[in-house]
Amino acid sequence: MLNPILKEFPEEFSTERLLIRMPRPGDGKVVYDAIKASIDELKPWLPFAQQEQSEQDVELNIREAHIAFLKREDLRLLVFLKETGEFIASTGLHRIDWTVPKFEIGYWIDSRQGGKGYMTEAVNGISDFAFQELHARRVEIRCDVKNYKSRAIPERLGFTLEGTLKNDDLAPDTKEIRDTCIYAKTV
Repeated sequence: MLNPILKEFPEEFSTERLLIRMPRPGDGKVVYDAIKASIDELKPWLPFAQQEQSEQDVELNIREAHIAFLKREDLRLLVFLKETGEFIASTGLHRIDWTVPKFEIGYWIDSRQGGKGYMTEAVNGISDFAFQELHARRVEIRCDVKNYKSRAIPERLGFTLEGTLKNDDLAPDTKEIRDTCIYAKTV
């Protein structure tokens, strides 16, 4: 098998309204601002939202994500409005198994941009990218059974709910035991 570092594929692509690209040094400020504006909506679902982060912490994380993308270990993607260049969401292809190949899409949106269909459009574009450019055989979305907004996206896009893992995880904020839904698309 070809070493993943040698795999060539685009570092950015577009959908109708969005530019989706790998993180770059200097992106920390806009991501930090979005996290700050959305922290109350992110806390119940995401471990990184449990502790306060400085702008420098977020920039460091962005640079680490940039390196991981180049090494093909994790493909974080940032989402911007094509028309204005405004950052609106973070997503990506995670838990990569290049031997299959298969990927898991994770995502969060700046809460000021929610309810406009951007995340559904981004996830649809990322799924297409995974199947067409990365030759994925499987794309998964896993989310907390109680995270109805996150669950609506794979349901809207025709992913199959393959199952629910009972007592699979702890809620990041309350440490209450939670169930995880597994949605998938395959070829």
